[in-house]
Amino acid sequence: MVSGIDSAKLISNLDKDNITIATVCSHSSLQIFHGAKLEGFKTLGISVGEPPKYYDAFPLAKPDEFISIEKYSDLANISDELRKRNCVVVPHGSVVQYLGVDAFEEWNVLTFGNRLALRWESDRNLERKWLEGAGLKMPTEILDANDISGPVLVKYHGASGGRGYFIARSVAEFEENIQEGVKFTIQEYVLGTRYYVHYFYTPFSNDGYTVQNGNLEMLSADRRDESNIDEIYKLGSQEKLKSVGMYPSFVVTGNIPVILRESLVPRVLEMGANAIKGSFEKFGGMVGAFCLETVVTDQLDIRVFEISARIVAGTNPFPSGSPYSDFVAPGLSTGRRIAQELKRGIELDRLDEILS
Repeated sequence: MVSGIDSAKLISNLDKDNITIATVCSHSSLQIFHGAKLEGFKTLGISVGEPPKYYDAFPLAKPDEFISIEKYSDLANISDELRKRNCVVVPHGSVVQYLGVDAFEEWNVLTFGNRLALRWESDRNLERKWLEGAGLKMPTEILDANDISGPVLVKYHGASGGRGYFIARSVAEFEENIQEGVKFTIQEYVLGTRYYVHYFYTPFSNDGYTVQNGNLEMLSADRRDESNIDEIYKLGSQEKLKSVGMYPSFVVTGNIPVILRESLVPRVLEMGANAIKGSFEKFGGMVGAFCLETVVTDQLDIRVFEISARIVAGTNPFPSGSPYSDFVAPGLSTGRRIAQELKRGIELDRLDEILS
């Protein structure tokens, strides 16, 4: 894997019998730490400020040790300490959002997965090039705001849990809500049901749903509770609400487990496979956990509006497995699956294929 660091040297210096799995204390950390502990790894939490007390309420997911920093940008300053502690860092949405893609690519520690994938997920233009190039159907992109003639969804670049997204129905409404100086993309608003499908790709097996030279697994799926769009309709029309200074927002506040109708599953697996194939064509391949964020219309047309090339918070409802992962292995969370993959990479001496 190619990035701004010498991952081969970092892997060669790693004590493979004494690895600690580390992540930032946020997002999906409970699940990551819990899964790591189940697979026998030591764990380390990186906290902004004092170690969070809420871990005391969940002893099976409490990290063995903590490192405290003052702000997220200080992550780059603890590289030496993380290497000294023999850490492999599992990146999640908070890392992507607060550290930033440029700094993440230059972060001189070992991370799980191909870190180049996070640039392709965070940049909406690269993301579209990747997904459409892989044959996935996406909402139509509107390149000029003056061409808005119906409902559109305006999305800012990067991982932000839906914060700042807005719907516009006209050029005037777009201009009223857009933030100056922030990169964004405009997509047609596709009416349908949103499902977030959680996959895992391993290069270490090819005896299942094979893609490239590895296996694709479908571990779970969720829907998202979003504030305040999920409730604001109860107060009347959006036009009336805007007149009193109330505007819809899409901030994710929770996740709901979902089972798709079974006739959709073959197509969903094929979409995941195509995303993997496209990743190998564009940037050397995506490994580990990822999520396709989709809309299913009443004609059962599936559009992909986003990809997350890492563990997502939508996997958090499944610490002991889901109705899908139970068909792969019992008690399998995405966090545990990451730890299993790390363990397998050690056994096969193939860490260079899953770490960067």
